[in-house]
Formats: sequence, structure tokens, C-alpha cells
Amino acid sequence: MEENKILEIFLKTNALLRGHFLLTSGRHSDQYFQCAKVLQYPEHTEFICSKITGYFKNHEIDTVISPAIGGIVVGQEVARQLNKRFIFTERENGKMTLRRGFTIEKGERVLICEDVVTTGGSVFEVIENAKENGAEIVGVGMIVDRSNGKVDFGVPQISTFQTEVISYSHDECPLCKENIPVVKPGSRKIK
Repeated sequence: MEENKILEIFLKTNALLRGHFLLTSGRHSDQYFQCAKVLQYPEHTEFICSKITGYFKNHEIDTVISPAIGGIVVGQEVARQLNKRFIFTERENGKMTLRRGFTIEKGERVLICEDVVTTGGSVFEVIENAKENGAEIVGVGMIVDRSNGKVDFGVPQISTFQTEVISYSHDECPLCKENIPVVKPGSRKIK
């Protein structure tokens, strides 16, 4: 029932796009979840992130961390609701890293938050970075799981909306074969 309400929010805010899209993973799809269009409304952000917060409220968490840029609003709101510190990673020389003076202490318990997961690449990078800094990963919270639960981060995880959106490699993409122009609406530059 909650997923239906979240889907309604995506539709109402024109955040579920249809066309030919290049995803952050490098794959192509005919659907794109533009979470930024939902997250521009504080009431939607608060409602959706409360589902993540509710799932992790009884876990011991020191810090919430997100990959830039898509996960920043999600992580900040979850941290606000949990009354925890919030930090984020950024790409530097192609690798997710802590910048801006952010640090993680050995043994710090972190919750990772993201907006959309397709292959989980960015989240896996944040997990790796956090572990390299001595963190203990409490779990992963995401708004949209495009893998329909197939991506497993090896820790407790929750998505507020699960769906299986078909994606293709460039070579297999029927939209490319139809010469439909591809659009890259996200924040990460793809080569």
C-alpha cells in the first residue's frame, strides 16, 4: 500500500520519466526515476525518508553517509529524522572518497542512504570507502530499488519502492537500434 502512495508521488511530480535513458550504471533503459523532482518537495522527502528511518530506528547508528549527488538529500533527511550526523562521498579521480574534511572513526556505525539503485555501484563504492576508513556498515536505505531486490549489499537494507526496470547494454538496446536519441538526466558523467 505504501509503495502505491510513493508511486503516486513519482507520477504527480513527473519524476517517472519515459524515453531512452543512459543510466549511471552505463546501461540503457526506457524508464528513469528522477528522484530530484520528488525531493524538491519537503513533505514528500519527509514522508518517503520516514520509511527508511522507521526501518532503522532501533539500529545503533552514529552517522548517515550518502554518495553525491543523488543520495545527499535522502541521507540528510534520514539523518535529520534520526538526529545523527550526516556526511557524503564524492568522486575524485573516478573513485568515491571523503572530502571537505569529512572523516570516519574506526568502529563508527554508518547507515548508507541513496536515491536510486540499479546495479548498486555507487553504494558498493561507499561501502568500500567506509570500510577502508574503519566503519561498521549498519545497513543501506534507498528510495527506489530498480533491481527489484536483486542487488544485495550484505547488510540490512530497505527500499521504499521496488520495481524491475528492464535495462540493456548499449549493444543490446532496442531503442539504440531504432535510433532513438539517448538522454543522460542524472548527475554522474558517463564516458
